[in-house]
Order: sequence, then C-alpha cells, then structure tokens
Amino acid sequence: MQNTASIHDENAPELSSIAKLNPEQRAAVMAVDGAVLVLAGAGTGKTRVLTTRIAHILASRKAWPGQILAVTFTNKAAREMGARVESLLNSNYKPNENEQRQISTLSWLGTFHSIGAKILRRHGEVLGFTSSFTILDADDQLRLIKQLMSEHNIDDKQNPAKMVLSIIQSWKDQGLIPEKVTDAGFGTAQKALTIYKAYQTRLKTLNSMDFGDLLLHNLTLFTKYPDIHREISERFKYILVDEYQDTNIAQYLWLRLLASGHKNICCVGDDDQSIYGWRGAEIGNILKFEKDFPGATVVRLERNYRSTGNILGAASQLIAHNNGRLGKTLWTEDAEGEKVQVRALWDGDEEARFVGDEVETAQRSGSSLNEMAVLVRAGFQTRAFEERFLTLGIGYKVIGGLRFYERQEIRDAVAYLRVVSQPSDDLAFERIINTPRRGIGTATLETIHSYARANDISMTVATKRLLEAGSFKGKLSAALNALLISFDRWRGLIGVQNIGEITDIILDESGYRNMWKMETTPDAQGRLDNLKELVRAMGEFESLTAFLEHVGLVTDMAENTQGAMISIMTLHAAKGLEFDHVFLPGWEEGLFPHQRSLDESGRSGLEEERRLAYVGITRAKKMCTISFAGSRRIYNQWQSNIPSRFISELPQEHIELTRGM
Repeated sequence: MQNTASIHDENAPELSSIAKLNPEQRAAVMAVDGAVLVLAGAGTGKTRVLTTRIAHILASRKAWPGQILAVTFTNKAAREMGARVESLLNSNYKPNENEQRQISTLSWLGTFHSIGAKILRRHGEVLGFTSSFTILDADDQLRLIKQLMSEHNIDDKQNPAKMVLSIIQSWKDQGLIPEKVTDAGFGTAQKALTIYKAYQTRLKTLNSMDFGDLLLHNLTLFTKYPDIHREISERFKYILVDEYQDTNIAQYLWLRLLASGHKNICCVGDDDQSIYGWRGAEIGNILKFEKDFPGATVVRLERNYRSTGNILGAASQLIAHNNGRLGKTLWTEDAEGEKVQVRALWDGDEEARFVGDEVETAQRSGSSLNEMAVLVRAGFQTRAFEERFLTLGIGYKVIGGLRFYERQEIRDAVAYLRVVSQPSDDLAFERIINTPRRGIGTATLETIHSYARANDISMTVATKRLLEAGSFKGKLSAALNALLISFDRWRGLIGVQNIGEITDIILDESGYRNMWKMETTPDAQGRLDNLKELVRAMGEFESLTAFLEHVGLVTDMAENTQGAMISIMTLHAAKGLEFDHVFLPGWEEGLFPHQRSLDESGRSGLEEERRLAYVGITRAKKMCTISFAGSRRIYNQWQSNIPSRFISELPQEHIELTRGM
C-alpha cells in the first residue's frame, strides 16, 4: 500500500475547475484533511463539490485512487460520480499513464452494500464464510424464513413471514446481531428473534448473506478483529459519503469505525431533505456530526442554481418551522420569478381538471411536457390525474411506480370483478383462484386446465364439474367450493347494490383486503389506500360492465402513449429531480401531512412530512403550483378537509392564493 507522504506533491497543479466554484463550494473542496460536513441545500451543486473534491485529492497527489473510499446509495450515482471525476481530471490535469490507469478504475467507489461485500470477499473467512459466498435476493430470503418458521412450528398466518423478515431487517439496519437484541418484547417480534438466530445460523451453513449482512458482518469483522480493522481503515486515507442524511445506524457505525484513525471523512448531505425515516434513515446521524468529530469543519452550500427567488423563499421559510435541523437559507442571484401559486378547489375531481387545464395552458405557451411534474404524497392520488391526462390526450409517465390500473392490488381486484361479470374469463379466474392463498397449488391448476381444454369449457365450469365428480378432497375441495359459492353470491348483488359497494364486499369476503392488512412491508398501507381509491372511482360508473370497459380502454390508451410526457410520481420518488413546472396537489390535513406519520411518530413524523414538502417545492425551477381540495369522496361518501398546516406556514410575500377555478 502506497504511503500518503510519498504521494503528496506540494507543487502539483491545481485543477482549473476549482476556480469556477463559488466561495463555499471551493471551501468544501479545499478543506481536505480532517472531518468535514458539507450541508448542501437543494440545487446548490452537491455532486459538483463531491467529484471536484475527489479529483483535487488525486490531482494534488495526496492519495492514490485505491486510497479513496467514496460511498453512495445507488449504483447509478456511483457510475456517474466516477465518470465525472475522470472527466474532470482529463480536462484539467494530465495524469501520467500509470495514474490514468488507476484513475479510470476508482476501485473503492460504490454503494454501501457493494463496498461491504468487497471487504467480506477478502476477509470473510474469519467469520466462517468463503470468498464465494452468495447474496440472497428478497425471494430467497422469504423462502428461507418460511422454512425456518415451519421448522419452529410458528404459524405463518398469525405471524406473516414478510413481517418476521421485516423485523429482522430492521435489527440489521440498527447493527444488531441476534445476541444484542434485548427489546424484542412479545408476540411476533419475540418469534422473529427466535427465527433471526436460526436464520443467521442457516445462512452461514449455506455460505450465504442477505443485503443487511453485508454491513452487519463488517461491523462484527471490525470489532472482533482489530488487526483487520486497522488494515482496512489505514488503507483509506480519505472517505467521502454522499446523501449522509439518509444513512441508517449500521451505515453510521461502519463509517465511524473506518474513520476512527485519521478522521479524514467528508460527509455531504442535507438535513432538510431527510425523508426516508420509514425505511431506517436516521436524521440524528447528520445532526450530531460535530459531536462525533469535534473540531469538524462545517460548510454550508446555500446558493441555489435551480429555482427562482420566490420558490426558494417559500421553501426556506416553510422548513424554518422545523426544530430538528442545523439551519441554512437558500438564495439565488437569479430573478425572483413568479410567486408560488396556491389554489383552493372544491373537490378532488376539480383539482384534476384544474391541473389538466394548467398543463394545456403551459403547453400552448411553449412549455414541454418533459419539463412538468405532478408530485403526490400518496400513490392512490395518481389515478385522478392519469385519467384526466388520458381524457385530454396529454402524454404522461409514472416514475418510480406503475400506472394505477397496472398495480398488483388493482389488477387483482379487477380480476375478481371480471370473473363476477364474465364467469368464462379464465385469465382472471386463474389470477385470483389462490389469491389470497387458499391452498390451491400448481397441480390443482393443471388438473382444472386440462379438464377445461378437453371439454372445451371455462375453468369456472371445469372446477364445478370436478367438484361434483369428487376429484378434490378435504380442505382443497372446501376452498374451491367456497370460492364458487362466493362468486355466485356476488353476481346476485349486481343491480341490487352499486358497484362500489359490491367491490367493497368482494374485497372483504374474499379475504383480499385482510391479506394486505396483515402485511407490514412499507408499501402495504399504500396498497390498501389504492383499493380505497378504486372503490371511490367506481362511483363514477353506472354499471360493472361500463367500469371494466373503461379499465380496458385506459390500459390500451396508456400503452400507446408516445412523445413528450408529463411525469407523475410520489414526493419520495422525486428527490434529486428537477422540473420547470411542478404541481403539488392534495395539501390537506390527514393527507399531507399524512395522518399515519403523525400518529406513529408524533413531532418527528410532522417534521419529516415538512421536509417532504420542502423537497417538493424545491423540485421546481420556474413555477410551483400547490393545490388543496375542500372535500374528497372516500368510499362514495364526501369527506370535508381543512388545508394543510404547511400552507399557513408559507410566507405571504412569496405566494399567491386563489380560491376556486
């Protein structure tokens, strides 16, 4: 390993690109030694600072490429960072052939997981793993958990395997091996601890790890084997971390251990954009940086190169209502621009019409759909805008998710409705025959298939005849018979109750809604909200046939969309993106801030919701339009709403409030 002292060259040329940085950016790049926290506000050139800093370290020969550890959260970000560093060096500084070969392969630039895996490939033997260990994907993990639960006689219905796995992963994100879990409590969590111990033992037997292990085993490696820890920490002369506000506890502990010697660690992040607490991100990591590294240099990047003055003024004064922040105020030398538009509307349908009209007006003024976005707090909100855009012939794309009618839970629910409407719809029948699980396996399906084909009848009729012939026994027979009886009963409701009520009954009696209620994955509640939105949407149709025809047409129209498209996505998916014109609908109490966040996390939940609002506003470059509806229809009943508290926190001098259309 090359010694830093022999690399450093006081006379090495400075990158010419450094002169193009603003004073704060330059300070962040030049403060190479010691702990540095770069508080990089939205649109302030964070990536430029990170890449220039790496290039500066290399160009000044303070370290070889292999002595720089740079961690990001995505492989895409890592690739982009590497490419930009190489470009900076090639355009500002001419490395010799040996240096160029090393620079083009910044071998320790990657995600937390990829770096953790690389370390374990080299040193995992001491923990009982060979260098060829396998990394399990989510399906393999769940399958193994189910096997272990069966072996330990733990009921999967009362303690869903996905819930058990989620609890185990949360412990791993906290850096807790089974022996250090002391507050498992009772019920499913206690059973999860039993499975956690067996799971880790089985993984070692299989010479396998899951993603959580890639850092968890690193922590064990560093704490149990001081020599290995010293070797690895001394290898890295400089550590750089992107999006530090999104780190969980395991990542935080890992970084602290690696930087414990030289403390040459530079963390770049924005406490005001910490919006992933629901998946383990710990905002306290960035808030206590100066306590962790006494004497650390803190550089605030506050000059924004993205948005107008009014947009920044609104965002900055909104986020100032949070207590848990280090504090900074974004500003720009560009024009003030138009004020943030806040529009009060009668209901959700009027809101969708309003946004559609605004999009068309912007198009007529020469704006491109590619530079517009609708950012929603909850996934179910996308349906109204998708259908409005389809009606107007406006191309759209859903970023970070599926279109409303393509989502699993909606396809499943629609499949039930298709079988109710048309018993011979074999594709729909096959989709839901074992959803939720009824103990109907592949062999049973093949038997039904074969009989239906041989007799040229539908699968529904084939199932009925096979039951009458006694081809199925016991629980399987009971399950299939109950399903067919249910379909007959639901068909009898047509013309007696409206289709929204019928759908509600199907979702309850089939057990489908309860299946998602039993899930504890982060997206389970969103799926339930989508089902509510489906029921709400059906109130607009006179018959089940009309609704199913609409779904078919919507799906076909969406698939044939081409050309420029407006983006629709959740606020969480929008982080890191920017658009000329951003629409932020649904700013109502209970929806935004979301009631679940307030109920589960109290003030900290409210502050994360406010950070989410800040992220939404700062995605806009030229225009930002916020809207809220006085009422929305939930389960075919009108529900009155009050405006989000965030609207009252927006500064009057930067907004323009309009009521009605």
